[in-house]
Amino acid sequence: MKHIFRLAVLGLLAAPVLLTSCEKDAKDYELEGAVPQSSFTFQANTTEYPTVVSFTSTAQDGFVYQWNFGDNSIGAGDKVQHTYARPGSYMVELITAGKGGTGISAKQTVVIPDACTNATFSNLVGCAAGGIKVWSLSNEPGAIIKESASGSQISSSTTLDPCQLDDQFSFSNGFTLNYESAGKTYQNGACGSSRNNSGNFVFRPNNGSPQIVLKGNKSFIGLADSVVNKTYDILEATASKLRLRGTNPDGTRTIVTLMPYDATAPYKQLLTGGSSKTWMLDNAADAPITVGTEASPLAYFAGVKPGELPTCQSDDEYTFSTNNTFSYDAKAETFSAGAGYICKAPETGTSPYVFGPAAGAGLAQFVLSRSGAFIGATDASPTERVYRILEITDKKMTIRAGSGSAGGTVFTIKMVAK
Repeated sequence: MKHIFRLAVLGLLAAPVLLTSCEKDAKDYELEGAVPQSSFTFQANTTEYPTVVSFTSTAQDGFVYQWNFGDNSIGAGDKVQHTYARPGSYMVELITAGKGGTGISAKQTVVIPDACTNATFSNLVGCAAGGIKVWSLSNEPGAIIKESASGSQISSSTTLDPCQLDDQFSFSNGFTLNYESAGKTYQNGACGSSRNNSGNFVFRPNNGSPQIVLKGNKSFIGLADSVVNKTYDILEATASKLRLRGTNPDGTRTIVTLMPYDATAPYKQLLTGGSSKTWMLDNAADAPITVGTEASPLAYFAGVKPGELPTCQSDDEYTFSTNNTFSYDAKAETFSAGAGYICKAPETGTSPYVFGPAAGAGLAQFVLSRSGAFIGATDASPTERVYRILEITDKKMTIRAGSGSAGGTVFTIKMVAK
C-alpha cells in the first residue's frame, strides 16, 4: 500500500527532506513502508549535577526523530543527551517519522533527583535561603594557602588586597556561577582590570569527596590563576565557611577559604590593616574636625586651619585590631571638652567595638562599646558612640561621629594612618 508523505504535518521534522525535495519529481513523494513503532530507553548520569540523561530510540523503520523532554524543550536525533537543571518528574515522549508515516511513543517518566538533599551542595548555594549564595575571600590570615603536590605548605597569606576582598562569587541551585569584581580583579600579583564573568558549574558528590567543575575558559573561584581542568575539591562547606582546593599547572595546589559575602569586609581590612593599624587626627588637613548636622556638617563649627589643633589632641593615637579591639593612647594629655576644652589628664584606654554596615550615610560603621570611649573629641557621640566611615584608603580616612538621626549633632573627623 502506498502512502503520501506529507511534509507539512511533520513540520521541523521534515526540514532535511524538504531541502532535497526540490531536486526530485512528484513521484518521489510516494513512499512505502510500515508506520514506525516509536519507543525509547533512557539512562540518567547519577554521578554529577545538573543531571544529564541519555536517550536512545528503539523505534523500527524511522529516520527522523523529535524528542519532547518534558521541560519545554525539544531535541532531534536517534541518540541524544539532555541536561535537567531542576529536580522533578518529567514526562518524555518521542515522535518518530518514517516512510510509512509518523509514530508517537508512550510517555515515560524521568525522575531528576534534588541536589539540595546533599548537605555540601545545599550550603554552597544556600538551598534553605532561596537557592543563591554569595561568597567572598576570607579576610582572616591563611585565606590563601599554597602547598606542594604532597600537601606540604609552601606559603600562607596574612593580608589580602582590598580588590580581592570585595570580589563576589554567586552560586545558584540552577548551577550558575557569577563573578563580580566590584571594580578590579587581583591578578599577576596586583589589582588589574575587571574579569567579571558568568557561567555554569557541575557539582560532583564523589561519595563524600565533592568537587566543583567550572564551565567556561574565563571562570575561576578565589584566584584568577588557572586551575587544571577548572576543577576544585571541596574540603569544607558549611553555612559560614567554604574551603576549596585546586591543582595548578605546575603541580602545586592552592587552597582558598571563602566566607559569606560581607560588603563591609574591605573597609575593615583598611581600618585594621589586616591585623592592627594606628590612626591619628590629620592635623595637616584643613578643618580636621567639624561639627554640625547630617544636612549641614559645618553648621556649629567649621573647623580650624591646618596645623592648629592643640598638641594634646593632635598627638593622640587610635588603634584598631581585627579582633574588634580599639585602643586609645593619649600620650601625655587628653583635650577634654568636659573640662572646658583644655588639656587634662590622659584618658588612655581600650574598648571592644562592633563593626558592620552603616546605619546611615557611609561605607560601614563601628560602635565603641565602652562608656566614655571616643575618637577625636571627647564630646563626639558620647551616648551612641557610633562612627560611620565616609571615606577610607590605606592612608587616609574620614569618619562621622553620631548616627545623624532626628537632626542630631555629628562630628566629621579627618584621620591619617600613622
